[in-house]
Amino acid sequence: MSAVITGVRRRSAAERAGIRAGETLLAVNGKSIRDVLDYQFYTYDADLTIRLANGDAERTVHIRKQPGEELGLDFETYLIDTQKSCGNKCIFCFIDQLPRGMRETLYFKDDDARLSFLLGNYISMTNLSDADVERIIAMRVSPLNISVHTTDPELRSRMLGNRRGGQSLACLYRFAEAGLQLQCQIVVCPGWNDGDQLRKTLRDLGELYPSVGAVAVVPVGLTRYRDGLEPLRPIDEHSAKEIIAIVDEARERNEKSLGDPQCYAADELYLKAHLPLPGEGYYQDFSQLENGVGLVTLFESELRAALEDCGRHRHVSPLAVATGKAAAPFMRRMIDLVAKKCDNEMQYQVFAVENEFFGPGVDVAGLVTGGDIIKQLKGKIEAKRLLIPQTMLRHGETVFLDDVSLPQLEAELGVRVQAVEPDGALFLQAVLGRK
Repeated sequence: MSAVITGVRRRSAAERAGIRAGETLLAVNGKSIRDVLDYQFYTYDADLTIRLANGDAERTVHIRKQPGEELGLDFETYLIDTQKSCGNKCIFCFIDQLPRGMRETLYFKDDDARLSFLLGNYISMTNLSDADVERIIAMRVSPLNISVHTTDPELRSRMLGNRRGGQSLACLYRFAEAGLQLQCQIVVCPGWNDGDQLRKTLRDLGELYPSVGAVAVVPVGLTRYRDGLEPLRPIDEHSAKEIIAIVDEARERNEKSLGDPQCYAADELYLKAHLPLPGEGYYQDFSQLENGVGLVTLFESELRAALEDCGRHRHVSPLAVATGKAAAPFMRRMIDLVAKKCDNEMQYQVFAVENEFFGPGVDVAGLVTGGDIIKQLKGKIEAKRLLIPQTMLRHGETVFLDDVSLPQLEAELGVRVQAVEPDGALFLQAVLGRK
């Protein structure tokens, strides 16, 4: 895909230089532009020589700007290239467990190192060539998020359903040796990469510190749409406790040898184990929030801090909260904290929504669908307003995974629905009815 310019931002360096939409960016300072990494890397400098094409005609412009100042060009795609898809057949892949008939974009599996750097996506490294690895190292493309799952080459190949699964671990070691910053995740599948395999993986990743700065250990998510897929056992209370114990064992070892715990168990594991979540000190800088590590603890901390700065409220309008089954007990406890500020005069309901769409094995709030909320809450909400987590909605949109929209939900339930960001202070504002 060529770097066709679709827009030039106003008052940008590119506009000042007379670059126009419709032209194609060929090279910067003699370096060909293949994708967004080339574009961002080679346009960083203050003095640029830009080669452009318009049909068969070519021209060159010279630009002087501040180092790091954006050039100001927009392209047909964010990557200025096609997105790299995943060639794996992971035994735990959530996309393979989606029902038919959903929006086509939901079935795309990405495995693009550029999006790992730019957007925080996790990659398996199985589609990286030697040239890709060398380029990442040369450009210092860092931090990268790596889906490791296991450091046993044979087991990793089996879990990823790709013979390159084990071979591609070499990329991890090359990145670490080059000093790139890496965050890793392990999706634990009982009977596969738990127990001693998990101990080995955490020990091996500890040896790559400080390049591997944080490791998230998360439970496998299983839907009811697994016909023809590898049989997997869900993580129950017993196995969740075992996994947490192994992570704690590794954390203690790392604290002694590295001065850093390095690995973290996901909130969902604590909820499944029916164990109290750790305090803020456990999570260090909360670097794995996107992996569901520390979200609950941070939320409570934010809410308590906001309550400290909040006066008493006696006239809070009745409300309802809908969330997933796993988080419902926690949300009830958080609402109770707010109620105490209201002299316990606040009327509220907390609904734990059973995930009938994906199956009972999926109990997180972010995968609750609008259809399930309607089916289970219609006629039961006593208040005129309902709060839901923003994570239930597709990123940047107002629709659930089953394509039910917020206006549809409001019409069906006969209440005003407000989606709230996973932030304790913002949640408090929403509960109190403040904008």
